Amino acid sequence: MKRTYIKDIASKVSKEVLLQGWVQTIRDQGGIKFTVLRDITGIAQLVVSKSALEAFNSVAGLTLESVIEITGIVKEEKQAPSGIEVSVNEIKILSKAYPELPIPVVEKSTGETDQAKRLDWRWIDLRKPENSLIFKVWTTMEQAFREYCVSNGYIEIHSPKTVVTSTESGSELFEIKYFDKKAYLAQSPQLYKQMGMAAGFEKVFEVGPVFRANPSFTSRHDTEFTMYDVEISFVKSHLELMEEEEKMLVAVFSAIKEKYGSEIEKTFDQEIVVPKTPFPKLTLREAKNILKDLRVPNERGEDMSPEEERAIAEYIKEKEGHEFVFIHEWPASVRAFYSMHDESDPTITKSFDLLYKGLEITSGAQREHRYEQLQKQIEENGFELEPFENYLNFFKYGCPPHGGFAPGPTRILMKMLGMSNVRDVTYLYRGVNRLTP
Repeated sequence: MKRTYIKDIASKVSKEVLLQGWVQTIRDQGGIKFTVLRDITGIAQLVVSKSALEAFNSVAGLTLESVIEITGIVKEEKQAPSGIEVSVNEIKILSKAYPELPIPVVEKSTGETDQAKRLDWRWIDLRKPENSLIFKVWTTMEQAFREYCVSNGYIEIHSPKTVVTSTESGSELFEIKYFDKKAYLAQSPQLYKQMGMAAGFEKVFEVGPVFRANPSFTSRHDTEFTMYDVEISFVKSHLELMEEEEKMLVAVFSAIKEKYGSEIEKTFDQEIVVPKTPFPKLTLREAKNILKDLRVPNERGEDMSPEEERAIAEYIKEKEGHEFVFIHEWPASVRAFYSMHDESDPTITKSFDLLYKGLEITSGAQREHRYEQLQKQIEENGFELEPFENYLNFFKYGCPPHGGFAPGPTRILMKMLGMSNVRDVTYLYRGVNRLTP
């Protein structure tokens, strides 16, 4: 018999089905035993009576989270959780779980298990339907991102993750031994995205891991995470890049809302709002003046603190009813060496950050494509030219004006679903003190 998923059993009333999944709960009421079975699509109540004696006796050997296969007849039952139950004829135990679970799958009303312990046993934690929903949403988000890129003429690339030089800050590199040489894990595919522009690809995108040796324990930082990267040729300014990201995010949010909007609202109490275009935009100078009027402390000078990001987002939400805001025209002192400087004021770069619900989810910029100017900016940032020789060669033989941006999917999901920590939307989190499981 072919397997039936739990989501489909309502259409099979009075028919025999074969179900497979995990034992979520067991209730023994003497002559009848009730079990809740869970698969990736939902839960179903199973009823085992003494008339199916072998199956009835098998329940006594079941433990929570054991994996079983059952055959039975689907019946309507108003008192069952979904109005449907399955009268079991046969039970086959595929994998018996040890009786004492290290963490519960069904949390008690007294409070959730400590996050660190849940991460220790992440594969069990992920069995919770709300956690599997996170990664269903992620799948749709990534599919929508890819479909947008492919349908708009982008070429997908896969850049190397072992590199010989920094892309942004040498202090955030993980050093590795590469045969008899020293190498590093890539902080970003930035330099190789730009190589795609020099190669004449014109529009590229990448989905891949990046590594940051950042000794931070905040709720928004990790040492290995996934990035969506985009680079585009023949741009006239960073404003074009901001407009492109708006279109991309509208496509992504629309896809998520269509497929999972109601489920997200039911599970996480979060409405998926498809953003209207154009997004609000402020220069950093404008944002700092607003924050000054709001009496928010300026703790980072020409940069923005998390408190400032939250405050400016709240201001925009109240004033314009929008969950997104671009902050652009950042000082060169706080941006990467490859950001293009403004012609009228070289202390300012043609760069931007995008905030979503008060959290930075994207950095982007028009890049410097002129060979001599790029050399100058590398040196101004305190780097030696020699390690960048191969990178600089990208710009010696004709490279168009270009720019790009990199949305962070974990941060987007964290805010979209109303979560408080990137650890909860990461399949397996890596941080300063976590390398397992």
